[in-house]
Amino acid sequence: MILLDTHIWVWLVSDAQQLRPRQRELLSQYGADGLGVSVISCWEVAKLVEKGRLTLQQPVGEWIATALTRPHITLLSLTPEIAVDATQLPTGFHSDPADQLIVATARILGIPLLTADAKILSYAHVSLLK
Repeated sequence: MILLDTHIWVWLVSDAQQLRPRQRELLSQYGADGLGVSVISCWEVAKLVEKGRLTLQQPVGEWIATALTRPHITLLSLTPEIAVDATQLPTGFHSDPADQLIVATARILGIPLLTADAKILSYAHVSLLK
């Protein structure tokens, strides 16, 4: 299983042009093993819609429900261990709480993270797919 950063999940569901060929290849390669989506990504999508930074073709609750039924998608819970790790990440990580929780999810579950976020890509303390 791999963990999808929120924007990768949105791009996958929307079949967006932002997905690079390498990201599409990795999604295809790891799809059968599972594409994990953190529950925090559901919150993040809803916040982006609330703030007008993301426009969806349907109400956000319906979009999330539909997006979670896509093949190979698995919703990953926020556990106490993940919550604590998010507050204790090794130095050098930025202060975005959603990113902290997503990185902590990958670390605690021992799965690689697929992201296009430069801040996360430069962080050495999480396994990344590039």
